[in-house]
Amino acid sequence: MARRSKLSGSTTQERRAPAATLITTLFVAPMLAIVASALGAGVDPSADAQIAVRNQGYIPYSDAPINYRTGPINDPVAQLQKQLDAGEVTLSYDEQRGYLKSTLDLLKIPYSSQTLVFSKTSFQHTHISPDHPRALYYNDDVYVGSVKDGKALEIISFDPMQGAIFYVLDEHKVDKPVFQRAELDCTQCHIAPGTRGIPGVFLQSVYATTTGSLAPRAPFYITDQKSPLNERWGGWYVTGALASATMANAAVAVATSPVDSRAAPAPRDLKAFDKPFDASRYIVPTSDDVALLVLGHQTQMHNLVALLNYQTRIALHSLGEAAPKSFPADAAAALESLPEKQRSQITTPAEQLLRYMLFVKETPLGGRDAKKVSASSAFAREFAAQGPRDSRGRSLRDLDLHDRMFRYPLSYLIYSSSFDALPAPASGYIYHRLLQVLTGEDKNPDFAHLTADDRSAILSILLETKRGLPAEWGAYASNKQSKTSPAGTGNGK
Repeated sequence: MARRSKLSGSTTQERRAPAATLITTLFVAPMLAIVASALGAGVDPSADAQIAVRNQGYIPYSDAPINYRTGPINDPVAQLQKQLDAGEVTLSYDEQRGYLKSTLDLLKIPYSSQTLVFSKTSFQHTHISPDHPRALYYNDDVYVGSVKDGKALEIISFDPMQGAIFYVLDEHKVDKPVFQRAELDCTQCHIAPGTRGIPGVFLQSVYATTTGSLAPRAPFYITDQKSPLNERWGGWYVTGALASATMANAAVAVATSPVDSRAAPAPRDLKAFDKPFDASRYIVPTSDDVALLVLGHQTQMHNLVALLNYQTRIALHSLGEAAPKSFPADAAAALESLPEKQRSQITTPAEQLLRYMLFVKETPLGGRDAKKVSASSAFAREFAAQGPRDSRGRSLRDLDLHDRMFRYPLSYLIYSSSFDALPAPASGYIYHRLLQVLTGEDKNPDFAHLTADDRSAILSILLETKRGLPAEWGAYASNKQSKTSPAGTGNGK
């Protein structure tokens, strides 16, 4: 893997990644000391740089109040392990795919989420090549990576309070398979600018050679919803209507030659690649383009939610006995009860999360044929079918795929347990700011991409489908209803 110091900007080649590395194409961070000094106390929410972390400083995730390594966890994999220990469920093994299918089934991860990456960016790199790509699967909370003939499944499961929890599952058949927590090695890679300085996950686009190795002296790109399309998915296979030459340069770098850094990495169409492989060895014969689009959004959304959780708890913990025991329902009053330093420590990542979840500065898809894109993607159909839906049949999972990712641009992860676990006063602040944007009270040009119809639809969907909304949301809905209903006209008599 390429390893780059944010201090020097130099790049060296890493021959072997630490064990249990992330299940996507990954940036290998420098030593933690270098990363810590290079990271930036808050993130500039208006910054144009893709994944720029500024003035954040080192986040003491191992210490109180986070206690990342020792604190209790209740992520989906931890819950599954408890069920296995109690004999309530069992993991089935088959000779062709080991524990993979059973793991996906028990964690409710759709097969259609499969994407295939052929760059050698895993600790199991010797088994990865263009004709033996690594398969990745995910749902709203869990990511699973599988390497054909590999030693272990690689898993990241998001805990509501602790964020990304790393596991491996030995692929050798045993009587009692165990998901083993493996963060000691994983965090060497997964605490980096691309993870916002905390244990996390991110998607990377690289220049891969015809053998799957990383091309020397080549740049790499962190992929999220703001990434230019021609910088996405280098080192990946791409199937579906988006797998076209317009997405990126179609050439793979030659292993013995330096790469032209002005060109974009090359995603590969399975049908066009010159080293075809036996797709029957994989659960499905696709590397879904829409799954890749959504994955780019979800990974950074997960990191931003976890960052706000961490920063809020750390800010309150720093006050010691002076920390408020409870907060007023009014979001502004809740924050005013805190000193300026702690208030800023919460509002800065909260504003960044707000903008990201509302798809500020999302890269347009360029007016694509949405029906064609959706028709070619099994993932698109399964993803949208999950709901929830309001009384008019609308859902935050409805995909647009013409000029933007979603029909109603607010992240579906607002329904996640991680979002619900955001501590006060951060949760109150986010909901208050979201209501300001959706009602049009906030006229910041950052949100100009949201039309009046967009805001109205998102607001209505949330009012009908999102549990636990603050009282001010209900008050707004009641007031609006009273103004529009016949009984609420005139003087009310």
